[in-house]
Amino acid sequence: MAPRTRSSVTPSKSAGTVPTTSTEPSTSALQSTNLKHASSAADIVNGAWSNYLAHTPQRVKLLDAFLAFLVGVGALQFVYCVIVGNYPFNAFLSGFSATVGQFVLTASLRMQTNLQNVEEFKTISNERAFADFVFGSLLLHFFCVNFIN
Repeated sequence: MAPRTRSSVTPSKSAGTVPTTSTEPSTSALQSTNLKHASSAADIVNGAWSNYLAHTPQRVKLLDAFLAFLVGVGALQFVYCVIVGNYPFNAFLSGFSATVGQFVLTASLRMQTNLQNVEEFKTISNERAFADFVFGSLLLHFFCVNFIN
């Protein structure tokens, strides 16, 4: 059985319409944020956060939470190495490499499964992207465990 594609997700183009690009903000999106030209940094961050919560699918939010967790774990490992020391340096290097590698694999999965990137990854189904993620994660952790000694 052939893998499913995201053909049902792609927008249909009729003969008389001109497609809009996703880089141009719509007037309703600009009016919904209500940001003025001289907005404070807190207003900009609050507007970006509310836009993220309103327009990001739940699957992408879950991947973003895992990415934030990986950043926290990597920072914690680095701080521990600076404060306590790096006596088993292979263990620190292996753990930090696993964190960075998993971050890269998860960011790749996020890019491939995000609905806004359908045109760039139209030949890769969501199932294929997840299978690549799992295979890459297993391979990464196999090498990291073997590197510890």
